Amino acid sequence: MTTKFYAKGPGNEGYIKNLEVVAFDDLDRGSFFQMALHKTEEGKYYMYGTMDDSVGIVDVTEAEHPRFVKRFRMFDRAVYPTSRTIKMQVADSLMIVAMSSGGGPAALKRETVDKSKVKSLNGVSIYRIKNDPENPEFLSYWDNGVPHAFGVHRFMYDGGRYVHLSSDAVGFEGMIYRILDIVDPRSPKEIGRWWMPDQYADGYPGRTFDPSAPHNPTFMDKNHLHGPPFVIGDRAYLGYSGAGLVILDVSDVTRPRCLGQLPFMPPFSSQLAGSRTHTALPLPGRNYCVVTNEGERYTWFSPERIKQNNRAQALNNLHMIDVRDPAYPTLIAEFPYPEVPPAFPYKNFNEAWLGLQGPFGPHNVHEPMPGKPWLESRNDRVYCCYFAAGLRVYDVSDPYYIKEIAYFIPPNPLEYMHFKGPGPLMAITEDVVVDERGFIYIDCSNDGMYILKMKDHGEGK
Repeated sequence: MTTKFYAKGPGNEGYIKNLEVVAFDDLDRGSFFQMALHKTEEGKYYMYGTMDDSVGIVDVTEAEHPRFVKRFRMFDRAVYPTSRTIKMQVADSLMIVAMSSGGGPAALKRETVDKSKVKSLNGVSIYRIKNDPENPEFLSYWDNGVPHAFGVHRFMYDGGRYVHLSSDAVGFEGMIYRILDIVDPRSPKEIGRWWMPDQYADGYPGRTFDPSAPHNPTFMDKNHLHGPPFVIGDRAYLGYSGAGLVILDVSDVTRPRCLGQLPFMPPFSSQLAGSRTHTALPLPGRNYCVVTNEGERYTWFSPERIKQNNRAQALNNLHMIDVRDPAYPTLIAEFPYPEVPPAFPYKNFNEAWLGLQGPFGPHNVHEPMPGKPWLESRNDRVYCCYFAAGLRVYDVSDPYYIKEIAYFIPPNPLEYMHFKGPGPLMAITEDVVVDERGFIYIDCSNDGMYILKMKDHGEGK
């Protein structure tokens, strides 16, 4: 008999350790991809989340009783049939939403469209939410100049005048680092950019490429910025896919300069994984940076493609990097393999789910930022959505001896809301945000948003 309020049926309650679920919101039978939390001057909390062609808005002031406000449509699907909202940031009472309209996994999930006959969105849209957080006010749209391409992916905005983007650019293969000045948010302007040398396709005779080509897993081996470009002070920490961790000096935002680099391939990451180096997260106030390799995403590929990849699944993991000398970033520790629950039906996560490789491995981590005091900013905790291994919480107070202290694998959803891939329908955790009250928000593919709390929240540092 079902006893947990968030269960999807008898025997489908998920797995949990040292956490409690305080609420679940089905997001009006939708699901978020990336989330962004905002706290108003009056003390109200709103969670925003990208929903394909929209942004969902949830009032989480009373986290135990979330209220789904609306699905705010960003554009007309009939005019922009290939476009989607994928990433977002909220700070300084501005909501900034990234757009994509081709390439990448989206190309696998849509019917073929004659791109010469339709419009596309491939930049960022900027809205003001200060006056009415439930009804964003449109201010401007900045286009990255490359139609029907990946567009803008994961980016950073921590308030102030600069937005740090991973974005396509004319003449470059793959996303590069581009910096927008929004001192006037109605008129954003690019003022700086940086790229790996091999990305400058126009610098090579006869070199051609298609920025809107369908997703090819081998492309992830190349050098391109996944993002976000995580900027703290005058340094930027970049998860640069095949290039690994890149550290830049951004004291002059018009001319970022490379300080150091640490590749992770080989031995980390594998053919069916997402970004080979996904996120570079500097721990607040410490000389350490957590770097992640995105896990396997077999739901992007056909069973035939998966069978072709008949080899061992490489380790996709979180790494602890000492960055006290940015010229020599040094790997000092690996995060532990996610604990397998006692009643879990498989002996490990690699061999679970009909023998398919994934979706298993790190995805998004909670990203504390100094300009967002409503976010938890502990430097001794790391929260990671580990795809089908659920939310994982780590104690990193000792950077050499990292301990997993909690997990939550949600119950499996009951129906597909999006693209249906091979293998069984399962809970795949995507993004995580933690507020300063200790509430943990996670979203899942084909499911809504869970709100949790640690049973022992601790004091933090």
